[in-house]
Amino acid sequence: MPTETFIALIGLAIATLFTPGPNNAMLAASGAAFGFRRSLPHLTGVALGFPAMLLIVGLALGGLFQTSVVLREGLRWGGAALLLWIAFKIATSAGAETRSAARPMTFLAAVAFQWINPKAWSMAIAATSQFIRPDDPWRLALIVAATFTLLGLGSAATWVGLGQAISGWLTTAGRLRIFNLTMAGLIVLSTLEILRH
Repeated sequence: MPTETFIALIGLAIATLFTPGPNNAMLAASGAAFGFRRSLPHLTGVALGFPAMLLIVGLALGGLFQTSVVLREGLRWGGAALLLWIAFKIATSAGAETRSAARPMTFLAAVAFQWINPKAWSMAIAATSQFIRPDDPWRLALIVAATFTLLGLGSAATWVGLGQAISGWLTTAGRLRIFNLTMAGLIVLSTLEILRH
């Protein structure tokens, strides 16, 4: 991969991984509710699950989802409905008294979530169509997946860390409510943005 292409790949990865979206809002909420250590399975599930999806899409499924309107639209609308349900659950979360009984997302749940996340599909199709060529699919797919893995670990850790950092501020019901509504709002806004395209 030429240097300028690799720099463009890094730029795309940073722009898509570090900006607010469903994964990042959920990671921040997990960090705030459960702390960094308990959120590690969720964090690693996102950071490794998306690159694994990228690899599979880049090598096998990308063309199918690009050509099948039914699959693409079904995923887009079904994923959007799920994201709005998650936003609702976060927005209506009761707070600290119920968080002790709640559990953070597991590694496998976070990996599986990538496959129904419309933003992840948009990112996967955009990255694979721009950076994986048919004449060298394996090597290029591995480079793209490795890039998203390294930067994804940093992004996921950053969002969980931000959530944990403000958890001390979330000691009152009013502040926790504002935080939950903000995270839910980020999910709704990112979902609406996905549906616009």
